[in-house]
Amino acid sequence: MACVDHLLREINQITECLGSGDCRKVLFLCETLETDNSVNRVKEILSSKVQCHENASLFLCELVWRVGRMDILRKLYKVSGRELEQTLKHREVLPRYRVLMANISEDIVKDDLESIKFLLSNTLSREKIKNAMSFLDVLIELEKLDSVSPERVDFVEKCLKDIGRIDLAKQVTAYRSSVETCEQRSSQQQSRFTAELQPIQPQRAAPRINAPLRVNRELSRQSTIEQYNFNTNPRGLCVIIDCVGCDGGRLEQTFKALHFNVVLHQWLSASDVLSVLTGISRQRDTHRGDGFVCCIISRGTTDHLLGTDSYGTEIPTDSVRHLFTGDSCPMLVGKPKLFFIQRYSVPEFAPYPRMDQRDEDLETDGCSGLAACNYIPKDADVFWSHCWTDESQLEQGEHHSVYLKALNDALCKAQRRRTNLVDVHTEVNGAIFEHNRRNPRAVYHIELKHTLRKDLYLE
Repeated sequence: MACVDHLLREINQITECLGSGDCRKVLFLCETLETDNSVNRVKEILSSKVQCHENASLFLCELVWRVGRMDILRKLYKVSGRELEQTLKHREVLPRYRVLMANISEDIVKDDLESIKFLLSNTLSREKIKNAMSFLDVLIELEKLDSVSPERVDFVEKCLKDIGRIDLAKQVTAYRSSVETCEQRSSQQQSRFTAELQPIQPQRAAPRINAPLRVNRELSRQSTIEQYNFNTNPRGLCVIIDCVGCDGGRLEQTFKALHFNVVLHQWLSASDVLSVLTGISRQRDTHRGDGFVCCIISRGTTDHLLGTDSYGTEIPTDSVRHLFTGDSCPMLVGKPKLFFIQRYSVPEFAPYPRMDQRDEDLETDGCSGLAACNYIPKDADVFWSHCWTDESQLEQGEHHSVYLKALNDALCKAQRRRTNLVDVHTEVNGAIFEHNRRNPRAVYHIELKHTLRKDLYLE
């Protein structure tokens, strides 16, 4: 208890000297993606960390050193940075990935940060980009999207190259190479360990000893390229709801060419949209294909769709997805469910009361004894692509959505060559990025979230 009390006193002394930037860096080094960098929250995180750390004092020492607070290090621990560096030379306490990214953040100047934020304008929302005060803030948002992780730093490496910071990109390259080397060594050690565990065979059976290892390696290769079955004709149902009347017909032709059974609805009110989608989710016979696609083109607010309604009845976008998750639509369990949403943003007027449709108001069918519901998460196998731009775009004559045109073009290419759906969306991102660069007053924002468990190919 005395040791714990001593560590808590150290934490109090440390945190009392930290500024907001220091606190943000401490939280990042502690593998926390929180945005609350208050002193009290930092105290809570550190208290939790030291109680389960095998060398808590050294952990706190390195933390102070990595934050660059040499004054605290000398005052509290009576040690210099050089002395501590020698101690840590052959012993890692803080995660290498966190240390590297924190150091890179220190070298990112204001112009670099603005360039990075511009590059990510199609990856992160406008609000998140605006609130990002440092490179660490950007990294945290990328980690939340699972675009970056300690094992996957290619995104950061490319980003740094794109803004001309080759010096920092090389640091990331060196880290990535060391991680890959460690993984290869680990794999080799595991193979040797597996071989040692094989039962000793009689001499005449010696040629069979290595057979299990060949099988294991083959299975491992197959598991990394596991893909959804997506070959039925029709592949499944594609429902298109066009409430603005500009791109529904083009989408209809594209998904027919991809061998979907397409149903197009136009000019629906919000309540009609909900009625149509609810009916489709309950029609079990319509989901006997390999997947399901839902495209919606509508006006809306941040989290709601309006249909042809000006204001009043609104459909939460989460409700659209919920109608087709495993617990609501058992026939689609284990099958990919693809959503492509084009929203034209309208102002949110607080004085008008909303009549939101809540998830708990939706009547849904149970699993009906379907065993797959017991082991496949209800939100699995969802691909959610959501794009939004200002409603004023619709005022242009012969308007067509840049997002939907890019999606159509990418899907048409996918018909001619075997293409992963994620790669299709990467092409869409590139087209929107280029449009935004040329048309800063007609910006499109795009968000991709998916819980696909396998690769999905279109051809």
